[in-house]
Formats: sequence, C-alpha cells, structure tokens
Amino acid sequence: MFKRFLLVLASSALCLTSTVFAADTSRYSLVLLTENFPPYNMAKNGKNFAQNQNLEGIAVDVLRETFKRADIGYSMTLRFPWERIYHLALDNPGYGVFVTARIPEREALFKWVGPIGPDDWVLLARANSPITLTSLEQARQYKVGAYKGDAIALALEEKGMAPVIVLRDQDNARKLLAGQIDLWATGDPAGRFLARQVGISGFKTVLRFNQAELFLALNKEVPDEVVARLQKALDQLRAEGVVDKIRAKYL
Repeated sequence: MFKRFLLVLASSALCLTSTVFAADTSRYSLVLLTENFPPYNMAKNGKNFAQNQNLEGIAVDVLRETFKRADIGYSMTLRFPWERIYHLALDNPGYGVFVTARIPEREALFKWVGPIGPDDWVLLARANSPITLTSLEQARQYKVGAYKGDAIALALEEKGMAPVIVLRDQDNARKLLAGQIDLWATGDPAGRFLARQVGISGFKTVLRFNQAELFLALNKEVPDEVVARLQKALDQLRAEGVVDKIRAKYL
C-alpha cells in the first residue's frame, strides 16, 4: 500500500513538474539577432540598425508567424556586423541569430530551427566576362570576393583559397562591376537581390558549387521544449503553404 502511495505521489510530482515547465516555456522569450541579408532579413530603412516592426524579409515574416503559433515571446534586432551578433548568440543564453547556414562546423554550437529557406552558393561574374568554370578548383586563379564571417567565405578559406573580404556583401557587387574582383562568391537569391538594391544587374552565374539551407540558430542553453515547439510550428506553417506564400511575396 505504501509503495503504491509513493508511486502515485511520484507520478503526480512528475505531472506537476511537466505542467509547470510547459507554463514556464509559454512565458519564455528569446532575443533574436539578425543582419541585413536580403531578401531574408532587412531593415525597412536600409540601415544597419532596426528593431521589431522595422524589419522585413522572408525569414523575418516566417519567424514572426512561427513564434506566434508556438506562443513563444521574442524581440528582433538587426545589427552590424555579422560576426558580433553571431558571437552574441553563441555566448548568451536566451539568444538566437538568423538566418545562418547549418554547416557541419556549426552543428554542435547551436540548437536549430528550420529550414527557413535555401541559399545556394554561386560564383557570379560580369555579363561580359570570358570566365567559364566547371569546378571550384578552377577559381583559384581568379580574384574572388566574399563577405567576412559568412559561411561561404569560411568554406573557401577551408579549401585553401584566399577570398578578398569585405564587411558588407553588397560591396562585392560594386567591386565586381568595377573590375576590382573577377568573381563574387555569394548566395542565390541573396546576391542578385543585394546587387539590385545598389542598382546593379546583369551578372551571370559561372558556377553553382553548393546548396545550403538557412536556419534560426539558438544558443545551446535554450530549453529543448522551446526548440521543439518552434520547430513544430514552422513545420505546420510549411505544410499549410504559409512559408511558400511569404517567399512569393518577396521573390
């Protein structure tokens, strides 16, 4: 009889703990950091600082709907540079950064929610460029521009290449047009969107060398329950066609 009482008591305590934890996660709030990375995240005024309703883009809209459905609190801040906000999310409990490529080197550093959208890696050249490539290895002989701290730049460096680094990816569009670099290593559709933003078009893709998916990366101290609720909400939105509708709005 006493053993049965202990089992009932333990079971009741477990249920109570689960209920309290669920209630706590419903009040949980995350600090979400991002950068200007059109068309996924961008400040409405085009500057390098914006908060909450002054942000727009595919990922911004998708995450707003995801957090709303998951009933998780959040704030959004767009800041510069990328390396700073990346390390803030890496080092601070309750923080997250978006959007970022989920690559093997980062896998164990964060908890992940996604994918939010694709980001193919391409090498762009001027429309009149004679450059033709069938492999990334062939690009070694050219001056390749990339963006500091970006997964593409890191991947090139890991392959022994030495990309010319800038602090803002759209600066590579200007440098490519001016002939200061031969190729621009960037994402698709992000690169073309950025180029159009600064009034540049007509680049051609000479090599598509990787396919990546973009995610929300959360600090490892974020509770698993919060991560699971966000993932479930995003999966539901995708199944209902909401994510496709948001993408169509920008592309």
